[in-house]
Amino acid sequence: MTANIDNAGVRKAAGTTESAAPASGATGHRTGPWHDPGLTPEARADALIDAMTLREKLSQLVGVWVGASDEGGEVAPFQHDMEEAVDLDDLLPHGLGQLTRPFGTAPVDPAVGALSLSRTQERIAGANRFGIPALAHEECLAGFAAWGATAYPVPLSWGATFHPELIREMAAAIGRDMRSVGVHQGLAPVLDVVRDTRWGRVEETIGEDPYLVGTIATAYVRGLESAGIVATLKHFAGYSASRAGRNLAPVGMGARERADIILTPFEMAVRESGVRSVMHAYTDTDGIPSAADGQLLTGLLRDTWGFDGTVVADYFGIAFLKTLHGVAGTFGEAAGAALGAGVDVELPTVKTFGDPLADALAQGLVSEALVDRAVRRVLVQKVQLGLLDADWRPEPPVLAGAAGPDGPADGNSQVLRGTVRLDTDENRALARRVAEQAVVLLRNDGTLPLAAGAGAPARIALIGPNADTPTAVLGCYAFPVHVGGRHPGTPLGIDLPTLREACAAEFPHSELVTARGADIDGTSTDGFGEAVDLARGADLAILALGDRAGLFGRGTSGEGCDAEDLALPGVQQQLLDVLLDTGTPVVVTLLAGRPYALGRAVDEAAAIVQSFFPGEEGTTAIASVLSGRTAPSGRLPVGVPRHPGSQPSTYLAARLGHASDVSSADPAPAFAFGHGLTYTAFAWDDLVVERGRATTEGEFTFSCTVRNTGAREGTEVVQVYLHDPVASVVQPVQRLIGYVRLDLGPGQAARVRATVPADLASFTGRDGHRIVEPGDLELRLSASSDDPRLAARVTLTGPVRTVDHTRRLHMNITTELLTDTP
Repeated sequence: MTANIDNAGVRKAAGTTESAAPASGATGHRTGPWHDPGLTPEARADALIDAMTLREKLSQLVGVWVGASDEGGEVAPFQHDMEEAVDLDDLLPHGLGQLTRPFGTAPVDPAVGALSLSRTQERIAGANRFGIPALAHEECLAGFAAWGATAYPVPLSWGATFHPELIREMAAAIGRDMRSVGVHQGLAPVLDVVRDTRWGRVEETIGEDPYLVGTIATAYVRGLESAGIVATLKHFAGYSASRAGRNLAPVGMGARERADIILTPFEMAVRESGVRSVMHAYTDTDGIPSAADGQLLTGLLRDTWGFDGTVVADYFGIAFLKTLHGVAGTFGEAAGAALGAGVDVELPTVKTFGDPLADALAQGLVSEALVDRAVRRVLVQKVQLGLLDADWRPEPPVLAGAAGPDGPADGNSQVLRGTVRLDTDENRALARRVAEQAVVLLRNDGTLPLAAGAGAPARIALIGPNADTPTAVLGCYAFPVHVGGRHPGTPLGIDLPTLREACAAEFPHSELVTARGADIDGTSTDGFGEAVDLARGADLAILALGDRAGLFGRGTSGEGCDAEDLALPGVQQQLLDVLLDTGTPVVVTLLAGRPYALGRAVDEAAAIVQSFFPGEEGTTAIASVLSGRTAPSGRLPVGVPRHPGSQPSTYLAARLGHASDVSSADPAPAFAFGHGLTYTAFAWDDLVVERGRATTEGEFTFSCTVRNTGAREGTEVVQVYLHDPVASVVQPVQRLIGYVRLDLGPGQAARVRATVPADLASFTGRDGHRIVEPGDLELRLSASSDDPRLAARVTLTGPVRTVDHTRRLHMNITTELLTDTP
């Protein structure tokens, strides 16, 4: 096949004929209008494009995967088994678009890594005619993925907080750390909506509901961008909907599911967050790979939604058009297809946008206008980041004050070593707040909270494979797991208290005895006897179960670690059952990347505490919830299954997706989306529907009162679900359209008022357009998706109304504190 690209409407810059390669260090074009701050970024980029050779433009569209030097020297290209060796001496005279993961490839002291990156940027800028440095990007799924940087909770825990502002604050802190050492772009957040929790990357997602995903992700982007970091939405689009939850499997879904479930979080983030980059997904939908889908990457993303940033490739994703998808016969055809669809930058390294794309251009298979379109977006972003300013300097902020006459700290890496802290006390306090608000109390028979002082259990048996494992709190993209595993013997770089250590500190008056019992995914039951003996001799057993994060089968959760079913890995369920048989109260504590079926524990455990890889302060947060020092306030971002084989399942299912008399399989969860208990009680009452009839262009208004009727402070999360009983196409039984956290002391009450625009009742109709239909609706005010407390029945009148991407996406919720006393 040949990849002939449609070039309609693409700007063609003048003066772009190829010429001989510039000499290294040539300075003839170091000044020009591209340095003029009085011009717009677009004008500066256009001026530079007009002066560049084709090879120089292509060089701006690729990255090189590198690792910073632990001695402070220039970065070295990282060799991956899916790439060929890169010759920087050959590449750099033409320029370079990006540096891939200079801090996230190998352990390096942050200050020394910053020095290494600075020296490399100096070399890159000095080698090309225009003095253009590279844009450096890193992963930041659960914090800056660098040695010694704070490991925050994973995104599934962000969703569990139901607290966008807290996540914005966390992202801003992550962004400041990245920017301080010279990084420009972060490859986060993940906006994939969970469709099957067997998928290994569930830990990287925010949850199973598109509204929750959209609001939390938008907040994260705002925080990252506020620190000057280019946030990257991924994976656009449909990656999480792969068949059977298998990584990179084909996606089986219709256009309506794609539009109403998968795409809506991306639409929200593009419209509201100021995001400047999007990463295409690996997968194909209905035979069209995302990397070659022009209707998605250009038609929808740019022409309809108005996105004007860069689209970057998921690692090796353009080459996959040839090697995995079979829609390109050569790497040049793959490059042309991706470029034509709207991909601007090839990551992680030059593979298809180098010689293969140059050859396709020379053969007339790809228009240079497509190159100009992509490089203009890249250069505009570099202008916005200050990389084309005349006074740009390679030293990042952490080195700016350490510069001597010969460079930072006179080039002495030993002087710099240990001078930069990426895991500050402030960061750890923030990580602890996120972890505390993400812990979900699933079940409690009254055993929790445990007394920590007088009256504490005399003897606590702490049992399980995650009871004394430092890395049990980390997801697969946390540096000690993602990279540190390849460097045995290297210190973790951050303090990771184990659950045993956290419980010993939290319960100083209790004797704490521990046993592993079993390995995470092992098959041996040899440790059961010791575990049973300890449990029988204790007043309480805390059983720490869950996952081990890893990559591509090296863990039970993480990229490429997909599960055949949702039974606890290994023999953990058997360990749980034998401990339940002891008669000692068992508090099940989960440190996991996905929800698991818990068998008898759903009805027999004294309590169940769920955490999703809660980060470096996670065990401290869990222990504080066990003692009651922290009131649990997390809510499930994904349902916990009752049976191991009940996937794929989601609360967003239509009526036929729920339990029925015509199937022996019951997909109902043990604990539903949005569920979470507290240590107090709340009463919901006094519902007033102030406006219950509205046109399809109008809005409803209602209010209710939520009161803390218990004896201690607590948090209630008011969740508003929309139920549409009759529609022209099949709808989920209900879907989340808004939520608010209420922190109330004993006896305190708050009046919650909401204005709900008719736009929130819209869905994709039979003709593929989004519509609002007249008819009766029900607004369910709920404590979870299966715990409605109040229901407002309302009616839409008037004609069917077509809406588009300018529709309203949120209800307006306000709260007013009514009283401070019982």
